[in-house]
Amino acid sequence: MATMVTFHAHPDDECIACGGVMRMAYEQGHRVVLVVATRGEHGEVPDGFLAEDEPLWQRRVAETTAAADILGASRVEFLGYVDSGMMGTPANEAPGSFWTASVEEAAGKLAAILREESADVLTCYDDNGGYGHPDHIQVHRVGMRAAELAGTPRVYQNTINRDHMARGRALATAAAGGAETDLPDIENDPGFGKPESEITSAVDVTAHLAAKRKAMRAHASQISEDSFFLSLPDEAFAYAFGTEWFIRSGQGPGITETDLMAGLPTS
Repeated sequence: MATMVTFHAHPDDECIACGGVMRMAYEQGHRVVLVVATRGEHGEVPDGFLAEDEPLWQRRVAETTAAADILGASRVEFLGYVDSGMMGTPANEAPGSFWTASVEEAAGKLAAILREESADVLTCYDDNGGYGHPDHIQVHRVGMRAAELAGTPRVYQNTINRDHMARGRALATAAAGGAETDLPDIENDPGFGKPESEITSAVDVTAHLAAKRKAMRAHASQISEDSFFLSLPDEAFAYAFGTEWFIRSGQGPGITETDLMAGLPTS
């Protein structure tokens, strides 16, 4: 079998960004390994959600283990850095934050896992981390460098398809008779994702949406039932999350791949 290592910033990022390709690779007979840079210490939870004296990171680690099992990951590793919070907050510069970590040091930790697993495929994020979060940007930097160090042959940068989102908003607005919709207006924000012209891989994961949504529910501390993710009707959820988008250097122009594990042995 081949091995996919999927690298993320915080617990819950994995199911939102790559839950479909993880489950798809697992069902194809490949090994899936999840690596998370931080334990999501700065996530927000409603009052009373946690037990008395229960640290949030502990709950989020348990949620990650549960989600990884749903998505078919055989191994889960945390690199041990601290959640850096949103861009421009004091948490960015706190000791131990992922944002302040040495890229070379963190890449060395990830490269060790890539070598140990003889990884064929690595996923990380695009150069703006999808939407500008400091830990996501650092995942890009660390992931790309780790792949260089380990000689990982296929590296896919997960991204958001800005044009796909624009089409979705137009469809939703038309369906609502021109009324405002609840969909986030990201297609005109250059800080979100990439234009379709820069994307080289589009993976249809609609067959795995039940697992992807179940994995989101496993992250109950961050993804509530009334969240944008879980409150979407099935058709809208399929549009928003039924394709996972990636950029692979040396591919294109245009979308040339539809399966990150294509051509790799399953036994």
